[in-house]
Parts: sequence; structure tokens; C-alpha cells
Amino acid sequence: MSQRLRTLLLSVLACALALAAGTACAQPLEYAVKAAFLTKFPAFVSWPAGAMRPGDPLRICVVGDNPFGGALELSARGRSVDDHPLEIRQLPLVDRGSGCQVIYAAGSARQSATEALQAVRGEPVLTVTDAAEGSARGMIHFVLFGERVRFHIDTAQAVQGGLAMNSKLLALALSVKR
Repeated sequence: MSQRLRTLLLSVLACALALAAGTACAQPLEYAVKAAFLTKFPAFVSWPAGAMRPGDPLRICVVGDNPFGGALELSARGRSVDDHPLEIRQLPLVDRGSGCQVIYAAGSARQSATEALQAVRGEPVLTVTDAAEGSARGMIHFVLFGERVRFHIDTAQAVQGGLAMNSKLLALALSVKR
């Protein structure tokens, strides 16, 4: 089964589970796909030695408003990267001591996406932003391209944070800024 098909099926499953639980499928399919990407990106990123201790959770933090509904938690459930179980956190703001390895910077009244990115600049934190949520750009930046969720990658930002991205991830990007 192709990766694209798995992502789509995961999105459909997220909506089906929400409907079965008696709630509306509030998040659009777009955000279910983005949630699936967010939980898969860490497997294609290398963090510097000492960034995480063995067995520690790999924290994916949504900073600001959460557009995912329960899709992100559903996508992360039971998953791990190496020996690091995925953990989802919702934060009103982020700083260097937040303990996040990945942030999705949506922004809010308390901290804009730009301020969130600035707070972790140079740290070993994979930053992800979204064209639908504003103009700030992280290491990975989601866009809709031909009605599909795609992304751009800025490897220069990743290098500043001590991160390395796998060539397989780079090959999936619409563009790679070096």
C-alpha cells in the first residue's frame, strides 16, 4: 500500500471514529492529513546527540490554536520513533525549556507563529508551519498544492538547530531551500 493511500485512509479513519463516537468530524480532511504528516516527519529527522535521552518521549507540540481536533492524538497513538514514544502536547506558548522536539506553530493571541519560531531558533526543535495559518515559515511549511497537502523544506533552518533531514523526506518536498 502506498504512503499516500495510507495517509488518506488514516484521515478517513479519524473522521469515522469521530462520527462513531457521536461527534461531528470537525477537522477537515486537510488537517487529518497534516496530522499524519506531523507524526511521520520525526522518523526522517536526526537530532543531535544528547537532544533526547533513551526512552524519553518525542514531544510534538501544537503551539497556539489547535486546528487538528483529535486527529493528531489519533495519528500518534501507539507510535514511536526509535525508542521514543510520540507524545502530543497543546501549549499556549513555547520557549527554549518547553521540552518539545517538534512544534507546529499555529500562533494565537498569546504568541504568534513568528514569535514561537523565534523562541526556539537555533534549538534542536523541528519547526512546522502552515500557509493556512499565516505567513511565518518553519523548517517545514505546509501548503495546499493541487488540492493536496504538500510542504516546502528549509534545510538552512534545520542545520541552525542541529537537525539533519533524510533524503527521502527532502525528495517529497515541493521545494528545498539549502
